[in-house]
Amino acid sequence: MTLAHSREELVASLGAPGERGRVALVPTMGALHEGHASLVREARRRVGPEGRVVVSVFVNPLQFAPGEDLDRYPRTLDADLEVCAGEGVDVVFAPTAEEVYPGGVEAGRTDEQVTVDPGPLAAELEGVTRPTHFRGVLTVVAKLFGLVRPDLAVFGQKDYQQLVLITQMATNLCLGVEVVGAETVREADGLALSSRNRYLDPEQRFRAAALHRVLVAAREAAHWGPDVALEAARAELRQAHGVDLDYLELRLPDLRPLPAGPVPESTEARILVAARVGTTRLIDNMPLTLGARREPRATEGDL
Repeated sequence: MTLAHSREELVASLGAPGERGRVALVPTMGALHEGHASLVREARRRVGPEGRVVVSVFVNPLQFAPGEDLDRYPRTLDADLEVCAGEGVDVVFAPTAEEVYPGGVEAGRTDEQVTVDPGPLAAELEGVTRPTHFRGVLTVVAKLFGLVRPDLAVFGQKDYQQLVLITQMATNLCLGVEVVGAETVREADGLALSSRNRYLDPEQRFRAAALHRVLVAAREAAHWGPDVALEAARAELRQAHGVDLDYLELRLPDLRPLPAGPVPESTEARILVAARVGTTRLIDNMPLTLGARREPRATEGDL
């Protein structure tokens, strides 16, 4: 495994395009856990033993607003390198902010940068409370795509709005990168793995598991339709103490709103939740299938 800090080291580590096989990129901000390891395994599965797997480790200032947790975000490069080595990563790209943003960068400041406009979806859901977040995310991902030149990039579905927006960017800007969404990895009680989970004390960690129960309640009631699914989720939330809800929404898989009127049976959808537990903001989501429940028909023996 090679550790690259600069563009020159990255290019030297990857080799010429004709010599390196297919390249998969797993962009991260470090503080790696089993969820990240699962993304690396998916990347390797897709490019095979002859391909190259690159993991980027970069805490991106541009996606943090002033006052967010940029300064306290965990930075654990030595431990991250151990995880990557154990998963057979070929190259770890850990650039400095100056390497990624040669003109300099400050948290949330985009006025002196050429940035990617994420479009109207970025103002919804996460964008309501974090209006500059997705501009920062898409800008750094576009930069990483340009630096690494991967054939595909693997992202987790936990950050589902991010996944949708990156997929749209790759398609709309003709970047030639296949964007792969990998399943969310969860702890035994259902809490989605996240680098921010380490901010939770034991009591908060216990309370945070309610987010998964909220999603499961919606999924189990989804066959009755969207209104019942949402009410089941809200009922579960009402029993969750110490969980300060930000939003709970049911959307189509591409995050467009559900159409007005009755929902056709077997409509695929996504339930999304964001909440604060203590001072830590957590997000999660789950796919579900909506549709009116059909009562079984009476048979001749029932009459």
